[in-house]
Amino acid sequence: MVDAVRCAVEVQRAMTERNIDVPADNRIEFRIGINIGDIIVDKGDIFGDGVNVAARLEALAEPGGICVSRVVRDQVRDRLDIALEDMGEQQVKNIARPVRAYQIVLGGTRRAEAEDPAPLLALPDKPSIAVLPFKNLSGDPEQEYFVDGMVEEIITALSRIRWLFVIARNSSFTYKGQSVDVKQVGRELGVRYVLEGSVRKGGGRVRITGQLIDAVTGTHLWADRFDGSLEDVFELQDKVAISVAGVIEPTLRQSEIERARRKRPDSLDAYDLYLRALPCAVAAMPEDADKALPLLGKAIELEPDFAAAHAMIAWCHEQRYLRGGMQEETKNAALRHARQAIAAGGDDAVALATAGFVIAVAGHDFETALTAFDRSFALSSSSALALSFSSIVRAWKGDDAIAVEQANRARRLSPFDPLIWMPYIGLAYAHFAAGRFEEAVAAASLATQSNPRFSVPHILHAAALGSLDRSEDAKIVVQRLLELQPGITVATAILSARYVNPENIAALENALRRAGLPEG
Repeated sequence: MVDAVRCAVEVQRAMTERNIDVPADNRIEFRIGINIGDIIVDKGDIFGDGVNVAARLEALAEPGGICVSRVVRDQVRDRLDIALEDMGEQQVKNIARPVRAYQIVLGGTRRAEAEDPAPLLALPDKPSIAVLPFKNLSGDPEQEYFVDGMVEEIITALSRIRWLFVIARNSSFTYKGQSVDVKQVGRELGVRYVLEGSVRKGGGRVRITGQLIDAVTGTHLWADRFDGSLEDVFELQDKVAISVAGVIEPTLRQSEIERARRKRPDSLDAYDLYLRALPCAVAAMPEDADKALPLLGKAIELEPDFAAAHAMIAWCHEQRYLRGGMQEETKNAALRHARQAIAAGGDDAVALATAGFVIAVAGHDFETALTAFDRSFALSSSSALALSFSSIVRAWKGDDAIAVEQANRARRLSPFDPLIWMPYIGLAYAHFAAGRFEEAVAAASLATQSNPRFSVPHILHAAALGSLDRSEDAKIVVQRLLELQPGITVATAILSARYVNPENIAALENALRRAGLPEG
């Protein structure tokens, strides 16, 4: 994507130079629109929502200009010598939801996207914070995963303090490797405070430094340094989290401090293996799950009651079960590890929610799943992943209002999350069950843009289009679905939906048939 934007900039700059001596009436000027999304190739032509958005962005660009979507902006900012101006939300033809557009300002060096733009997200009604990726000062690039794991644990500890609104890790980590303007981060994520810092690991010792900044004023509120041995690493993480919380709210109650402390694995080797496996485990694809499982298996050999590792193993097996032939052995492994995660993870919000989701998918046990979600939310109200899991299960159960509310909360907690497709799937399931097919189309389309390799949002997208009798659009989505999952039929597609109400299953089945998916 960086190369695509660089090419567009060079083309437009070259055209400007070419037109210097050309009369205005005879000049050739291009408009360029750039987007990231799925495409469908058919007899030399291309289709799809990703193409449609790019075409609408092209129309929004000025002659000789370039207009890009937000997902493109997120990938190229700070990596190219360009300026980006926020054009705000744009309602465009044949696209259900507004598109946030940015115009590239050609010439000059990169500057802030706007001198003093209005906040993109309103501040929550309670203290809000984003923890940016810490710098790795160890001198070893191989330690990046360890530094990222440290930050994730600090985010988890802060999330357990009920009166804090904490941006999820997946959104704050979109700023990794960038030189950021803290005020801009605050506006983009809708938070009052930003925590940044560094980690140095070496010789069996760890040093964590951190500084807390008021993102509205840019004022530095607190800075400190924490030193300890590798055996003390979890205690150091807690000290950072509690110190930050104490600055934000001086009347921090001791009970809330204690809530921020939770049992970690006794073996740092197990924790290390878990961190190495995590990127593949959360990719939600069977081939990535296969890479994560050996590492997670070694982690629980070292630490048999490591709840987070058991939960990730369960999710990996669930992915392999649902999209790997529905094998009974794989399902049983998913359920076994999910139950072990719940038994051992009474103080781990994400482990409980992940296990609950697996039990709903593989075991159709909604009562146990919802109980796990309730326990998770009692521990932390700031887990976007837990809210996303719960929204999907709530939609299946028929609680569409709760599903929509939880999905929207997850999106607010993590607006730039690579896993943003999960709350969009929750929305798509809920809207489809409630007969809100236009909203289901919009949500499913956004889910496919975020995770084009995942078949479930394509199934929901095709079904919603079929329900609206948009046969040509549905045909394009079905074609993409068949490319992703050759041999998929109506009968196999509906297995991914766990709707409790048989009428919802029947509606999904009929809609997919009308969309043109083969019967099987």
